[in-house]
Amino acid sequence: MYKKLLLLTVTLAFSLMACTSPQVTAGELNKIRLPMGYIPNIQYAPFYVAVEKGYFAEEGIEIEFDYSFETDGVSLVGAGELPFAVASGEQVLLAREQGLPVVYTFAWYQQFPISVIAAADLNIKEPKDLRGKTIGLPGLFGANYIGLQALLFSAGVGAEDVTLEAVGFNQVEVFASAQKNIVVGYTANEPIVLRAQGLAITELRVADYENLIANGIITNEKTIAENPELVKKMSRALAHGIADTIADPDGAYEISKKYVEGLANMDATVQKQVLTTSIEFWTTDKIGFSDPQAWNNMNDLLLKMNLISGEQAVSNAFTNEFVP
Repeated sequence: MYKKLLLLTVTLAFSLMACTSPQVTAGELNKIRLPMGYIPNIQYAPFYVAVEKGYFAEEGIEIEFDYSFETDGVSLVGAGELPFAVASGEQVLLAREQGLPVVYTFAWYQQFPISVIAAADLNIKEPKDLRGKTIGLPGLFGANYIGLQALLFSAGVGAEDVTLEAVGFNQVEVFASAQKNIVVGYTANEPIVLRAQGLAITELRVADYENLIANGIITNEKTIAENPELVKKMSRALAHGIADTIADPDGAYEISKKYVEGLANMDATVQKQVLTTSIEFWTTDKIGFSDPQAWNNMNDLLLKMNLISGEQAVSNAFTNEFVP
């Protein structure tokens, strides 16, 4: 099913190539529509901070946030319709496998942000304890699926050793209602929300077992060749936003209220914990740097899952050339 979804994405991308138009530029101002891959959320605080504090403007960039699906963003960038998108590392390798010339240029997350959440009474303490269990996840696609497979492989647990059930993006609801007692979700989301509801859970973080490339900024080979300075400017602005968010989470939270509808009315304790946990995944001594070993690990994982053939060179999928 995952390959079918990807092929639909690739078909869209190549159809767009026929009607590709350059990104609108007004004088020195580059107006960029940026696909985010998810709904407005406190986890995007670094982007909101970079806009609000003028870091993008200083680089001659005006950002329009586009909260469309991650695969849509990858398709549009691969087709040359847009210069940038937010996407996870596995999406880059999957897209390149299908001939899309996307390139990962800035590592926003330094660790893979997926967790397996289990009811505490199941006594799930390590990945091998998942053997024989039924696990709910959005579906056999995306970062949740990739992260779960990485966790299972780390313990030698095969696909035949577990039962996977698609529950859509309703992990909190199906867990809280006891429809499923093990689910997969984002580390900075579902575990925090479930604990806030008073539910006793255990959590296995993929990042504690596997070093995998995660979310970042992607562009395409044409943009790198024809406008490398724009790629540098994009990286610089976002790096400033990340650094400021890490240094002042409370300030970033206040700024985010302008961009996330309803944030001011949400549980501030929960939302600030979401931001605090997210910051754990962004913190590094070299913001934006992409770990080559994490790329190799992701490539090996996708090979084991039979999602890629291995014919594409991993080194072509990313670059640290534009890290500020």
